Amino acid sequence: MNFDLSEEQLMIQEAARNFAQNELLPGVIERDDKQEFPKEQIKKMGELGFLGMMVSPEYGGGGMDTVSYSIAMEEISKVDASASVVMSVNNSLVCWGLETFGNKEQKDKYLKKLATGEIIGAFCLSEPESGSDATSQKTTAEDKGDYYLVNGTKNWITNGNSADFYIVIAQTDVEKGHRGINALIVEKTMDGFVVGNKENKLGIRGSDTHSLMFTDMKVPKENRIGEEGFGFKFAMKTLSGGRIGIASQALGLASGAYELALKYSKERVTFGKPICEHQAIAFKLADMKTQIDAARHMCMKAAWDKDMGNDYTQSGAMAKLYASDTAMWVTTEAVQIHGGNGFVKDYHVERLMRDAKITQIYEGTSEIQKIVISRSVIKG
Repeated sequence: MNFDLSEEQLMIQEAARNFAQNELLPGVIERDDKQEFPKEQIKKMGELGFLGMMVSPEYGGGGMDTVSYSIAMEEISKVDASASVVMSVNNSLVCWGLETFGNKEQKDKYLKKLATGEIIGAFCLSEPESGSDATSQKTTAEDKGDYYLVNGTKNWITNGNSADFYIVIAQTDVEKGHRGINALIVEKTMDGFVVGNKENKLGIRGSDTHSLMFTDMKVPKENRIGEEGFGFKFAMKTLSGGRIGIASQALGLASGAYELALKYSKERVTFGKPICEHQAIAFKLADMKTQIDAARHMCMKAAWDKDMGNDYTQSGAMAKLYASDTAMWVTTEAVQIHGGNGFVKDYHVERLMRDAKITQIYEGTSEIQKIVISRSVIKG
C-alpha cells in the first residue's frame, strides 16, 4: 500500500497550510475571545475553493477526492477550528448531500453558490429533545399539497446565523416513524423563519451556533431532497461522510497542539537543558506522535474508502471516535508540557484543548460512534 501523497495532494496541503498560517493565525485569539465569526477569512476560503472541494467542476467545485479534503481540513484545523467547522459543514453535510441526492434544478439553483462560497450552508438535524436520537424529530413538515408547512425548533446549528441555505430534517408522517421524515431546502428569507440567540460555547467560539425556529413556514414541494420519506436516510448517509471531516478536524487539533508542544519543549530550559531532553517530556512527545499518526492513518483509510466507493460507515465512525479522543488527550498533554504558559491564551494550546472537546460530541457523540461500529462488527 502506497502511503505517499500525490503531487496534487501535496500542493493542496501546502496551500491549506499557507492559508492557515497567513490568513487564519493573525487574530485567531481575538476572534475566539470575542466570539467573532471569521467572515472575511471564510470568504477567502470560498475564493480559494476550500468550501466546495469535492463538488464537480460543473457546479463550480474543485472535483477533488476525499483524501485531499481530509488533508486540507487537518491543516486548517491546526490553526482555527472555528473556520474548519464551517468548511466541514459546507463540504460534507451541505454540498455533498445536495450534489448526491438533489435534483438538477436544486443543484443549478444552489450548488454553485455554495461551492464557491457566495453563500454558505447549514445542516439542521439536532433538536432540544432530539440530538443523538435522530428518529425522534419534533419539527414537523405537514404536507399541504404543493408545499410543506414547517413548525418546530432546531438547535446547535453551525452557521446558524451566517448561512443563507439550510437543509432541514423534519417529520411529515409520525405513524411511519423514520420513514416519514423529509429533508427540505430552506432559505433564510422565508416567512416564519427566526434565528435564535447565539450560544456561548466552551470552544469553537468563532463559529456561530444558534437555535432556529420555524412557525408556519411554507416550503415548496420542489425544495424536498429525494423522494417522500427519504429524509432520515439522507441524514444518516450525509453524516457518515461528515464524520470523516470531523475526524480530520480532530486530527488537525491534535497535530497543531503537538507541533506547538514540540517547539516549546525545545526552547524551554529547566535544570540546564531543554525540557524535551527530560524523559518525562520525551515520552509524552513519543506517545503524542504515535497516536496522531495512528489517527491520521484511520482518517486516510476512511477517506480512501469513500473515494473507492466502499462502505465507509464503519471506517468513518472509527476514525472520528479515535481521532476525537486523540485530540482531547494530545491537546491536554500539550497544555501540560507548556506548564503555566499553557494555561494562558497567548500560547494557543488552551484554545486548542477547548476546541477539541466538541469533536467528541458533534456529528455523533463518541458513544454513538461505538453503537455504529458495534452494529457493523456484529452484522459482519
